[in-house]
Amino acid sequence: MLRCVNHRERPSRGTVVVDGEVIGYRIKGDKLHELPPAAIAKQRTRTGMVFQAYNLFPHMTVLENLIEAPRRVKGVNKAEAVADAMQALEEVGMAHEADVYPSTLSGGRQQRVAIARALVMKPSVTLFDEPTSALDPELVGEVLHVMKRLATSGMTMMVVTHEIGFARSVADEVVFMSEGRLVEKGPPSQVIDAPVHESTRTFIDSIL
Repeated sequence: MLRCVNHRERPSRGTVVVDGEVIGYRIKGDKLHELPPAAIAKQRTRTGMVFQAYNLFPHMTVLENLIEAPRRVKGVNKAEAVADAMQALEEVGMAHEADVYPSTLSGGRQQRVAIARALVMKPSVTLFDEPTSALDPELVGEVLHVMKRLATSGMTMMVVTHEIGFARSVADEVVFMSEGRLVEKGPPSQVIDAPVHESTRTFIDSIL
């Protein structure tokens, strides 16, 4: 689903709409026509992405990792890129680590830098692909704390996660999918605490 939002994969049916704009296509009459690569690339700048494995450049400092995309993709000048990067690092509690290399940081801190890297692009929506699955259990809390703070600040987030407590406390809507199909969706109080479908109940019971 996350790859469809970025048009890395084409939906088999339907469309993805972000800020009122169909992603990957223009509509002419009753038909969809795929946009050229440059137009799709421009649309992707409006969605941030946080991966399971951080994907930070090891040969760059934390700050250099953050200013790379704004400068290369959006053409932001260096001074503005640095200012935006430092603000994003401040938001995730990592401004004091701006000049270090990723390899010197714990997994939780690297993931916080990865979140800041997504924020610095000022996306309309930020996508999180199992952001805590690669972390040791003792490091999960610090990343979820940052994500909760961002969610309460009003950021639009789409999160793939098995962290049920986090989903219950933060999500406006929970979607349960199985084998690529939507099984159940609704508020956390319904999907997590009182699921209708047997497969949802089985999954929730297996991880609680």
